[in-house]
Amino acid sequence: MITIPFNPMMFDIGPFAMSWHGFWSFIGILVAVFLVARWAKRDGISTDIAYDVALWGILGGIIGARLMHVFDNTDYYFENPGKIFAVWQGGIGFLGAMIGGILAGGIFAKIKNYPVGKIADYAAPAMAIAHIIGRIGDIWNGEHLSTPTDLPWGWVFSHPNSPGRIGAERLFNDPNIAVHPAVVYEMIWNAFTILFLFKSRGKFKMDGSLWIIYMFMYSIGRFIIQFTRMDDVKFSIGNLGIQEAHIVTFSLFIITLILSILFLRVKGNNSDNDQKIKKASGRKRKSQARA
Repeated sequence: MITIPFNPMMFDIGPFAMSWHGFWSFIGILVAVFLVARWAKRDGISTDIAYDVALWGILGGIIGARLMHVFDNTDYYFENPGKIFAVWQGGIGFLGAMIGGILAGGIFAKIKNYPVGKIADYAAPAMAIAHIIGRIGDIWNGEHLSTPTDLPWGWVFSHPNSPGRIGAERLFNDPNIAVHPAVVYEMIWNAFTILFLFKSRGKFKMDGSLWIIYMFMYSIGRFIIQFTRMDDVKFSIGNLGIQEAHIVTFSLFIITLILSILFLRVKGNNSDNDQKIKKASGRKRKSQARA
């Protein structure tokens, strides 16, 4: 059994407060933006384009992450509406961040006619790296209560203000019960995803391929790992342990699959049309030469 003794707050002085979750999430965002800009510059794409898309992606991600967290904790925020915007105190949902960031960054890039596929390919490993860094804050904070376990790597949160300890007492009537380190499982899965993405670089001609791989791998990993988590959710399905996050990740998987098929069909049709045009042009040149 592993003991996590940390105070979830980095500092809390009067109206000024910062959680370790908020701090490490901020560091993760900075690292992701830096990496995307660096990889874009390497391939001859202006860093201004990368920063523009990143800015909108970050704004959309923050809004989406906070909205999902507030939605999952409506009772608390109904009683404390002034804390809805206190993102720096912690309380975000990565699924919401992903959806909000994709929509805001993707729509902005499309409107500006930026190379969406290439930027998405840079963002895929950068987001996975940022996710790992952000999860450090989850460990520190004791976020995302998980199911009990007897495995030797189960952990206990000993700080009295830790959400993990408070949640264990509320759900299991035992604040010292060992639970699965679900966020560490996610970190390991993300590390594997990053390695696979780097190995896959240059192996696909279609821009956006790495992003598609990332979406598939994240959806699969999160869907499986979610069975070890006990989030405060709005709904679940029977005794199957199917939670809100399962529905969202499954939906992401299906949407990614449909968009991939549609994109490949369009790409295939364009290639066929290009081949037909080349053949027709060749025949025309031959007939002109005979004339």
